[in-house]
Amino acid sequence: MDVSLSMARIWCYEVIASFHRLSEKLSMELRMKPTAKQVAHAAGVSVAAVSRAFSPGAPIEAGKKKRILAAAEEIGYVSPARRTANVIAAGTITLVSGDLLNPFYPTVVDTLAHSLQESGRQLIVYALPAHANVDLATDQVLASRPSAIIVTSAQLTSRMTRACRQHQIKVVLLNRVQRDIRINAVACDNYQGGRDAGRILLDRGRRKIGFIGGIANTSTHAERLRGFRDVLAEAGLSIHAQTSGEFDYQRGYRAGETLMSANDPPDAIFCCNDIMALALIDVARQRGIRVPEDVAVVGFDDIPMASWNAYRLTTIRQPVERMVQEALSLIVDPAIKPGDDGITRMFSGLLIRRDSA
Repeated sequence: MDVSLSMARIWCYEVIASFHRLSEKLSMELRMKPTAKQVAHAAGVSVAAVSRAFSPGAPIEAGKKKRILAAAEEIGYVSPARRTANVIAAGTITLVSGDLLNPFYPTVVDTLAHSLQESGRQLIVYALPAHANVDLATDQVLASRPSAIIVTSAQLTSRMTRACRQHQIKVVLLNRVQRDIRINAVACDNYQGGRDAGRILLDRGRRKIGFIGGIANTSTHAERLRGFRDVLAEAGLSIHAQTSGEFDYQRGYRAGETLMSANDPPDAIFCCNDIMALALIDVARQRGIRVPEDVAVVGFDDIPMASWNAYRLTTIRQPVERMVQEALSLIVDPAIKPGDDGITRMFSGLLIRRDSA
Protein backbone atom coordinates (compact mmCIF):
# COMPACT_ATOMS: atom_id res chain seq x y z
CA MET A 1 0.00 0.00 0.00
CA ASP A 2 1.19 3.52 -0.80
CA VAL A 3 2.70 5.06 2.35
CA SER A 4 1.10 8.47 1.76
CA LEU A 5 -2.33 6.84 1.34
CA SER A 6 -1.82 4.90 4.57
CA MET A 7 -0.84 8.06 6.45
CA ALA A 8 -3.87 9.86 5.05
CA ARG A 9 -6.17 7.11 6.30
CA ILE A 10 -4.57 7.20 9.75
CA TRP A 11 -5.05 10.99 9.84
CA CYS A 12 -8.71 10.59 8.83
CA TYR A 13 -9.26 8.00 11.57
CA GLU A 14 -7.71 10.36 14.14
CA VAL A 15 -9.91 13.24 13.00
CA ILE A 16 -13.04 11.08 13.18
CA ALA A 17 -12.06 9.79 16.62
CA SER A 18 -11.43 13.35 17.85
CA PHE A 19 -14.81 14.41 16.49
CA HIS A 20 -16.53 11.56 18.33
CA ARG A 21 -14.74 12.42 21.57
CA LEU A 22 -15.79 16.08 21.24
CA SER A 23 -19.38 15.08 20.46
CA GLU A 24 -19.49 12.82 23.52
CA LYS A 25 -18.12 15.62 25.70
CA LEU A 26 -20.67 18.10 24.43
CA SER A 27 -23.48 15.59 24.84
CA MET A 28 -22.37 14.93 28.42
CA GLU A 29 -22.27 18.66 29.17
CA LEU A 30 -25.72 19.12 27.69
CA ARG A 31 -27.04 16.19 29.73
CA MET A 32 -25.64 17.76 32.88
CA LYS A 33 -27.42 21.09 32.27
CA PRO A 34 -31.06 21.36 33.33
CA THR A 35 -33.38 21.23 30.32
CA ALA A 36 -36.68 22.85 29.43
CA LYS A 37 -38.28 19.43 29.72
CA GLN A 38 -37.12 19.16 33.34
CA VAL A 39 -38.52 22.63 34.07
CA ALA A 40 -41.82 21.64 32.46
CA HIS A 41 -42.01 18.51 34.62
CA ALA A 42 -41.16 20.44 37.80
CA ALA A 43 -43.74 23.14 37.08
CA GLY A 44 -46.41 20.73 35.78
CA VAL A 45 -46.67 22.41 32.37
CA SER A 46 -45.77 21.69 28.76
CA VAL A 47 -42.35 22.38 27.20
CA ALA A 48 -44.09 24.89 24.93
CA ALA A 49 -45.27 26.80 28.02
CA VAL A 50 -41.67 26.94 29.29
CA SER A 51 -40.59 28.40 25.94
CA ARG A 52 -43.33 31.05 26.12
CA ALA A 53 -42.34 31.94 29.70
CA PHE A 54 -38.84 32.87 28.52
CA SER A 55 -39.98 34.69 25.36
CA PRO A 56 -40.68 38.43 25.95
CA GLY A 57 -44.22 39.32 24.89
CA ALA A 58 -45.35 35.71 24.39
CA PRO A 59 -48.92 34.98 25.60
CA ILE A 60 -48.91 33.12 28.93
CA GLU A 61 -50.99 33.36 32.09
CA ALA A 62 -49.18 35.32 34.81
CA GLY A 63 -49.51 32.67 37.51
CA LYS A 64 -48.23 29.93 35.22
CA LYS A 65 -45.24 32.07 34.16
CA LYS A 66 -44.38 32.77 37.78
CA ARG A 67 -44.50 29.04 38.57
CA ILE A 68 -42.27 28.21 35.60
CA LEU A 69 -39.69 30.86 36.48
CA ALA A 70 -39.60 29.66 40.09
CA ALA A 71 -39.03 26.07 38.97
CA ALA A 72 -36.32 27.16 36.54
CA GLU A 73 -34.51 29.09 39.25
CA GLU A 74 -34.73 26.18 41.68
CA ILE A 75 -33.12 23.67 39.31
CA GLY A 76 -30.70 26.19 37.76
CA TYR A 77 -32.16 26.27 34.25
CA VAL A 78 -30.92 29.03 31.92
CA SER A 79 -32.76 29.56 28.64
CA PRO A 80 -30.77 29.36 25.37
CA ALA A 81 -31.46 33.05 24.71
CA ARG A 82 -30.15 34.00 28.15
CA ARG A 83 -27.03 31.83 27.72
CA THR A 84 -26.29 33.62 24.46
CA ALA A 85 -26.95 37.01 26.07
CA ASN A 86 -24.64 36.16 28.98
CA VAL A 87 -21.80 35.30 26.62
CA ILE A 88 -22.29 38.57 24.72
CA ALA A 89 -22.67 40.64 27.90
CA ALA A 90 -19.49 39.27 29.45
CA GLY A 91 -17.47 41.44 27.06
CA THR A 92 -19.86 44.38 26.90
CA ILE A 93 -19.64 47.83 28.47
CA THR A 94 -22.66 50.11 28.29
CA LEU A 95 -22.28 53.87 27.93
CA VAL A 96 -25.22 55.98 29.06
CA SER A 97 -25.11 59.56 27.78
CA GLY A 98 -27.63 62.37 27.91
CA ASP A 99 -26.06 64.94 25.60
CA LEU A 100 -24.76 63.42 22.35
CA LEU A 101 -25.58 66.66 20.50
CA ASN A 102 -22.64 68.20 22.34
CA PRO A 103 -19.62 67.35 20.12
CA PHE A 104 -17.52 66.59 23.19
CA TYR A 105 -19.42 63.37 23.91
CA PRO A 106 -19.16 61.77 20.45
CA THR A 107 -15.40 62.27 20.90
CA VAL A 108 -15.65 60.32 24.17
CA VAL A 109 -17.70 57.58 22.45
CA ASP A 110 -15.15 57.29 19.64
CA THR A 111 -12.22 57.07 22.07
CA LEU A 112 -14.02 54.52 24.24
CA ALA A 113 -15.05 52.39 21.24
CA HIS A 114 -11.49 52.21 19.93
CA SER A 115 -10.12 51.28 23.36
CA LEU A 116 -12.67 48.49 23.75
CA GLN A 117 -12.09 47.13 20.24
CA GLU A 118 -8.40 46.76 21.02
CA SER A 119 -9.27 44.59 24.03
CA GLY A 120 -11.89 42.54 22.16
CA ARG A 121 -14.89 43.98 24.01
CA GLN A 122 -18.07 45.64 22.79
CA LEU A 123 -19.72 49.00 23.44
CA ILE A 124 -23.46 49.60 23.72
CA VAL A 125 -24.59 53.24 23.78
CA TYR A 126 -27.86 54.43 25.34
CA ALA A 127 -28.64 58.01 24.32
CA LEU A 128 -31.00 59.81 26.68
CA PRO A 129 -32.83 63.11 26.14
CA ALA A 130 -30.75 66.13 27.13
CA HIS A 131 -30.74 66.84 30.90
CA ALA A 132 -32.46 63.50 31.65
CA ASN A 133 -31.46 61.17 34.48
CA VAL A 134 -30.62 57.54 33.88
CA ASP A 135 -33.85 56.24 35.42
CA LEU A 136 -35.31 56.44 31.92
CA ALA A 137 -32.95 53.69 30.78
CA THR A 138 -32.40 51.68 33.96
CA ASP A 139 -34.53 48.67 33.01
CA GLN A 140 -33.17 48.51 29.45
CA VAL A 141 -29.58 48.87 30.57
CA LEU A 142 -29.85 46.16 33.22
CA ALA A 143 -31.72 43.82 30.85
CA SER A 144 -28.66 43.70 28.59
CA ARG A 145 -26.55 42.49 31.57
CA PRO A 146 -23.42 44.52 30.78
CA SER A 147 -20.20 43.79 32.62
CA ALA A 148 -19.98 47.51 33.50
CA ILE A 149 -21.67 50.87 32.91
CA ILE A 150 -20.07 54.23 32.18
CA VAL A 151 -22.27 57.30 32.61
CA THR A 152 -21.48 60.63 30.94
CA SER A 153 -23.50 63.86 31.21
CA ALA A 154 -26.67 62.09 32.42
CA GLN A 155 -27.67 62.51 36.06
CA LEU A 156 -27.19 59.32 38.09
CA THR A 157 -29.80 58.42 40.71
CA SER A 158 -29.72 56.32 43.86
CA ARG A 159 -32.21 53.91 42.22
CA MET A 160 -29.82 53.14 39.38
CA THR A 161 -26.92 52.84 41.81
CA ARG A 162 -28.77 50.36 44.02
CA ALA A 163 -29.89 48.31 41.02
CA CYS A 164 -26.32 48.03 39.72
CA ARG A 165 -25.05 46.94 43.13
CA GLN A 166 -27.74 44.26 43.31
CA HIS A 167 -26.69 42.95 39.89
CA GLN A 168 -22.97 43.22 40.72
CA ILE A 169 -22.37 45.66 37.86
CA LYS A 170 -19.58 48.23 38.17
CA VAL A 171 -20.49 51.86 37.44
CA VAL A 172 -18.13 54.75 36.66
CA LEU A 173 -19.06 58.38 36.10
CA LEU A 174 -17.00 59.99 33.34
CA ASN A 175 -16.48 63.78 33.15
CA ARG A 176 -18.40 64.54 36.30
CA VAL A 177 -18.62 63.89 40.02
CA GLN A 178 -21.79 63.52 42.10
CA ARG A 179 -21.45 64.37 45.77
CA ASP A 180 -24.94 63.10 46.67
CA ILE A 181 -24.13 59.49 45.66
CA ARG A 182 -21.08 57.38 46.52
CA ILE A 183 -19.91 56.35 43.08
CA ASN A 184 -16.61 55.89 41.28
CA ALA A 185 -15.77 58.81 39.00
CA VAL A 186 -13.14 60.02 36.55
CA ALA A 187 -13.07 63.71 35.65
CA CYS A 188 -11.00 66.62 34.49
CA ASP A 189 -9.92 69.03 37.22
CA ASN A 190 -12.70 71.49 36.43
CA TYR A 191 -11.82 73.82 39.29
CA GLN A 192 -8.27 74.32 38.02
CA GLY A 193 -9.58 74.63 34.48
CA GLY A 194 -11.86 77.47 35.58
CA ARG A 195 -8.90 79.17 37.22
CA ASP A 196 -6.78 78.79 34.07
CA ALA A 197 -9.55 80.30 31.94
CA GLY A 198 -9.86 83.30 34.24
CA ARG A 199 -6.09 83.74 34.51
CA ILE A 200 -5.50 84.01 30.76
CA LEU A 201 -8.21 86.68 30.46
CA LEU A 202 -6.73 88.62 33.37
CA ASP A 203 -3.27 88.34 31.80
CA ARG A 204 -4.70 89.91 28.63
CA GLY A 205 -5.61 92.97 30.69
CA ARG A 206 -9.36 92.33 30.66
CA ARG A 207 -11.31 93.58 33.66
CA LYS A 208 -15.00 93.37 32.65
CA ILE A 209 -15.09 89.58 32.46
CA GLY A 210 -18.37 87.73 31.93
CA PHE A 211 -19.43 84.12 32.32
CA ILE A 212 -21.82 81.85 30.39
CA GLY A 213 -22.59 78.83 32.54
CA GLY A 214 -23.93 75.35 31.89
CA ILE A 215 -26.49 73.32 33.84
CA ALA A 216 -26.48 74.53 37.42
CA ASN A 217 -26.77 71.16 39.19
CA THR A 218 -23.79 69.58 37.43
CA SER A 219 -20.28 69.34 38.86
CA THR A 220 -18.80 70.50 35.55
CA HIS A 221 -20.63 73.82 35.78
CA ALA A 222 -20.20 74.28 39.54
CA GLU A 223 -16.46 73.55 39.69
CA ARG A 224 -15.55 75.57 36.58
CA LEU A 225 -17.51 78.52 37.95
CA ARG A 226 -15.93 78.18 41.39
CA GLY A 227 -12.38 78.18 40.00
CA PHE A 228 -13.16 81.09 37.68
CA ARG A 229 -14.74 83.14 40.45
CA ASP A 230 -11.87 82.46 42.87
CA VAL A 231 -9.16 83.61 40.47
CA LEU A 232 -11.09 86.82 39.73
CA ALA A 233 -11.53 87.46 43.46
CA GLU A 234 -7.78 87.09 43.98
CA ALA A 235 -7.35 89.89 41.43
CA GLY A 236 -9.88 92.06 43.30
CA LEU A 237 -12.62 91.50 40.71
CA SER A 238 -16.02 89.82 40.50
CA ILE A 239 -17.89 88.46 37.49
CA HIS A 240 -19.00 91.46 35.41
CA ALA A 241 -22.07 89.77 33.90
CA GLN A 242 -23.36 86.20 34.08
CA THR A 243 -26.02 84.07 32.38
CA SER A 244 -26.65 80.44 31.43
CA GLY A 245 -26.45 78.62 28.11
CA GLU A 246 -27.02 75.12 29.58
CA PHE A 247 -24.14 73.62 27.57
CA ASP A 248 -26.25 74.02 24.38
CA TYR A 249 -25.51 75.93 21.14
CA GLN A 250 -28.94 77.57 20.73
CA ARG A 251 -29.21 78.55 24.39
CA GLY A 252 -25.58 79.65 24.31
CA TYR A 253 -26.36 81.86 21.32
CA ARG A 254 -29.22 83.53 23.20
CA ALA A 255 -27.00 83.93 26.26
CA GLY A 256 -24.36 85.58 24.06
CA GLU A 257 -26.95 87.98 22.65
CA THR A 258 -28.00 88.89 26.19
CA LEU A 259 -24.46 89.74 27.30
CA MET A 260 -23.38 91.51 24.12
CA SER A 261 -26.52 93.66 23.92
CA ALA A 262 -26.13 95.00 27.48
CA ASN A 263 -25.43 98.70 28.06
CA ASP A 264 -22.03 97.80 29.50
CA PRO A 265 -21.01 94.54 27.77
CA PRO A 266 -18.07 92.42 28.94
CA ASP A 267 -14.69 92.77 27.29
CA ALA A 268 -14.02 89.06 27.88
CA ILE A 269 -16.21 86.01 28.47
CA PHE A 270 -15.46 82.53 29.80
CA CYS A 271 -17.93 79.98 28.42
CA CYS A 272 -18.42 76.81 30.44
CA ASN A 273 -18.01 74.65 27.34
CA ASP A 274 -16.82 75.04 23.75
CA ILE A 275 -20.16 74.73 21.98
CA MET A 276 -21.43 77.82 23.84
CA ALA A 277 -18.17 79.64 23.11
CA LEU A 278 -18.62 78.96 19.38
CA ALA A 279 -22.17 80.30 19.64
CA LEU A 280 -20.83 83.44 21.32
CA ILE A 281 -18.28 83.98 18.54
CA ASP A 282 -21.11 83.63 16.01
CA VAL A 283 -23.10 86.28 17.90
CA ALA A 284 -20.10 88.61 17.88
CA ARG A 285 -19.55 88.05 14.15
CA GLN A 286 -23.25 88.77 13.46
CA ARG A 287 -23.06 92.04 15.42
CA GLY A 288 -19.76 93.22 13.97
CA ILE A 289 -17.95 92.76 17.30
CA ARG A 290 -14.30 91.80 16.89
CA VAL A 291 -12.85 88.73 18.63
CA PRO A 292 -10.54 89.12 20.52
CA GLU A 293 -10.09 92.89 20.10
CA ASP A 294 -13.53 93.85 21.47
CA VAL A 295 -14.30 90.69 23.41
CA ALA A 296 -11.92 87.84 24.25
CA VAL A 297 -13.48 84.36 24.44
CA VAL A 298 -12.34 81.22 26.26
CA GLY A 299 -14.12 77.84 26.15
CA PHE A 300 -13.71 74.45 27.80
CA ASP A 301 -13.28 70.93 26.26
CA ASP A 302 -11.31 71.51 23.02
CA ILE A 303 -13.83 69.85 20.72
CA PRO A 304 -12.65 69.38 17.09
CA MET A 305 -14.48 72.51 15.88
CA ALA A 306 -12.54 74.69 18.34
CA SER A 307 -9.49 74.53 16.08
CA TRP A 308 -11.37 75.41 12.88
CA ASN A 309 -10.15 78.59 11.18
CA ALA A 310 -13.59 80.14 11.60
CA TYR A 311 -13.20 80.06 15.39
CA ARG A 312 -9.59 79.46 16.53
CA LEU A 313 -10.93 79.12 20.07
CA THR A 314 -8.72 79.37 23.14
CA THR A 315 -9.93 76.62 25.44
CA ILE A 316 -9.15 74.10 28.18
CA ARG A 317 -8.50 70.69 26.64
CA GLN A 318 -9.85 67.75 28.59
CA PRO A 319 -7.51 64.70 28.61
CA VAL A 320 -10.16 62.43 27.06
CA GLU A 321 -7.92 59.47 26.25
CA ARG A 322 -6.41 59.40 29.73
CA MET A 323 -9.84 59.75 31.35
CA VAL A 324 -11.26 56.89 29.26
CA GLN A 325 -8.31 54.64 30.08
CA GLU A 326 -8.67 55.39 33.78
CA ALA A 327 -12.41 54.65 33.66
CA LEU A 328 -11.66 51.29 32.03
CA SER A 329 -8.95 50.54 34.60
CA LEU A 330 -11.48 51.06 37.42
CA ILE A 331 -13.75 48.60 35.64
CA VAL A 332 -11.22 45.83 34.97
CA ASP A 333 -9.27 46.11 38.23
CA PRO A 334 -10.12 42.87 40.11
CA ALA A 335 -9.29 44.57 43.42
CA ILE A 336 -12.23 46.96 42.91
CA LYS A 337 -15.51 45.13 43.44
CA PRO A 338 -19.04 46.30 42.54
CA GLY A 339 -20.13 48.41 45.49
CA ASP A 340 -16.59 49.62 46.28
CA ASP A 341 -17.77 53.13 45.49
CA GLY A 342 -16.29 56.54 46.18
CA ILE A 343 -13.06 56.39 44.18
CA THR A 344 -12.49 59.67 42.31
CA ARG A 345 -9.65 60.16 39.82
CA MET A 346 -8.95 63.73 38.67
CA PHE A 347 -6.74 64.81 35.77
CA SER A 348 -5.48 68.26 34.82
CA GLY A 349 -6.73 69.93 31.67
CA LEU A 350 -4.41 71.74 29.25
CA LEU A 351 -4.78 75.39 28.26
CA ILE A 352 -4.80 75.59 24.45
CA ARG A 353 -3.94 79.11 23.28
CA ARG A 354 -5.53 80.20 20.00
CA ASP A 355 -6.72 83.49 18.49
CA SER A 356 -9.98 84.07 20.43
CA ALA A 357 -8.13 85.27 23.52
